[in-house]
Amino acid sequence: MTRYEQLAQQLREQIRTGVWQEGDKLPSLRETVRRSGLSLMTVLSAYQLLESQGWVRSRPQSGYFVAPAREATRYSFPQQPLQPAETVDINAFIFSVLQAGNNPDCVALGSAFPDPSLFPQHQLSRALIRVARQMHADVTGVTLPPGCADLRRSIAQRYAARGMEISPDEIVITSGALEALNLSLQALTQPGDWVVVESPAFYGALQAIERHHLKAVAVATDPQQGMDLDALAQALQQYPVKACWLMSHCQNPLGGTMPNANKQRLLALLAEHQISLIEDDVYGELYAGLTPPRPAKAWDTQGRVLHCGSFSKTLATGFRIGWVAAGQQAEAIQRLQLMSTLSTSAPMQLALADYLSSHRYDKHLHTLRRTLEQRKHIFYRAIQREFPASIRVYYAEGSYFLWLELPPHCCATRLYRRALKAGITIAPGRMFAAGEQYRHCFRLNASLPWNARSEAAIKQLAALIAEQLALR
Repeated sequence: MTRYEQLAQQLREQIRTGVWQEGDKLPSLRETVRRSGLSLMTVLSAYQLLESQGWVRSRPQSGYFVAPAREATRYSFPQQPLQPAETVDINAFIFSVLQAGNNPDCVALGSAFPDPSLFPQHQLSRALIRVARQMHADVTGVTLPPGCADLRRSIAQRYAARGMEISPDEIVITSGALEALNLSLQALTQPGDWVVVESPAFYGALQAIERHHLKAVAVATDPQQGMDLDALAQALQQYPVKACWLMSHCQNPLGGTMPNANKQRLLALLAEHQISLIEDDVYGELYAGLTPPRPAKAWDTQGRVLHCGSFSKTLATGFRIGWVAAGQQAEAIQRLQLMSTLSTSAPMQLALADYLSSHRYDKHLHTLRRTLEQRKHIFYRAIQREFPASIRVYYAEGSYFLWLELPPHCCATRLYRRALKAGITIAPGRMFAAGEQYRHCFRLNASLPWNARSEAAIKQLAALIAEQLALR
C-alpha cells in the first residue's frame, strides 16, 4: 500500500469511529504534512482519494470536510416475521435465471461473484503449474476426505489468527462452499424436517432444502442487525426445527453483518433447543474496516456450529474449493462426501496450499476489500442520481451487493426480463424466497468496474424502472 493510501485509510477509520464527524473540518494539508512528516503531494493525494470515495468534500478556499453519512434507509420487513413453507419449489426459476445470465455479452449486475479481474490469476496459475510438476501419480491421501493436510493447516492457521482454536482434523475440504453447506444440511436433517433460513435467503439454501425434501421456516432478516431473533425464538417454539442456516457476514442478498451481541444471543437460543447452526460465511473476508468480524463459530463451546467458507468469492472462482469446520459432525460429513462426490480436486487443493504458503493472500484481500468498497460506493451514488426517488436502496458495509426495493405494485421479475433483453442481468427478489414477498425487490452486483458500459447499464435500468412506475 502506498503512503497516501495508508493515510487515507487512517483518516477513513477515524471517520468510521467518530473521531471526525459529519461537517467537521479535517486538518489542513499543511498541518497534516507537519504532523505526519509526509510530502504535500502525498497528503493531497490522500484527501483526493477520500473525496472520490465520498468520505470528504472539498470547499474552495476552506479545506476538506467530512461528508454527510450515507442515509440509513429503514428496512421494510415483510408483514409476517415468519414465513413457513412445507414445500419449496424454486430451483426451476433459479436455474432459468442463472442460465440466462451466463451470457458474457451481458452486463452482469445479477452475478453472485465479484469481478474476476480482481483475483491474482497469474500467481494462482503459477502455483498450479508448480504443483502439477511435483504431483505424484498416487494422490489418494490428498483427494480422499477430509482433504489436503497442508490446506487444512493453512485454514486452521487463519482461524487461529482470529483467536479461534480450530483443529485441522475438524476441517473438511469440499468442492466449493455449496457442497460444504449441502453436506452439513444432510448430516443434520432427514427428509421432512424443518430448517430455519433467513428472509430473504441465499437462493442456494432454498435449493438445498428443495433437493433434500425439507420444510423451511423463513425468519425476517435486517440489513443491519441480521435475523430477527425474537421471531427466531417464536419459530423454535412453534416448529420442530432441526437446523438453522444463515449468513453472519455480508449476507446475500441484503449485504448486512450481524452484530456480535446478536451472534451470541443466536447461539444461546439454538443451544436451548439443541439445534445446530450452519454458518454460511463465504463473504466473511470481504468485511469493511480494519478489524475482521468474528463468526458465530468463535462463541461455539459445544461443537454445534458448522462454519462453511470458500475461496470462490475472494481468490479463485474457478477452483471451486471450500471447506467446513464441522465440529462434532466432521466424521459424518466425511462419510457423506465419500458417498457423493468422493473427493475434491487434488491439483486445485495443492495449488491453493502452495499459494497460501507464500503469505500473499492477506495483501490481496486488503486490496480486494478496498477496491470493492470504492466500486460499491460509486454504484450507490450513481443509483441515487439516476433512479427514481421512490426506489429504496439498502447499503450495508462490506461485500459488493446492493438490495433495491421498488414500490409494491412493481414486479422485479418483469424488470429482470426486460433488462435481459437489453443485455443487463439483475437478480430478481423471487430468487430469495419460497413465496412472492420480494417480487418487487432485486439485488445488484456492485463489484464491476465503473466505466461507460456499467454507467449505460444503470441508466438503462433507471429508464426501465421509470416505465414500470408510469404504468400504474
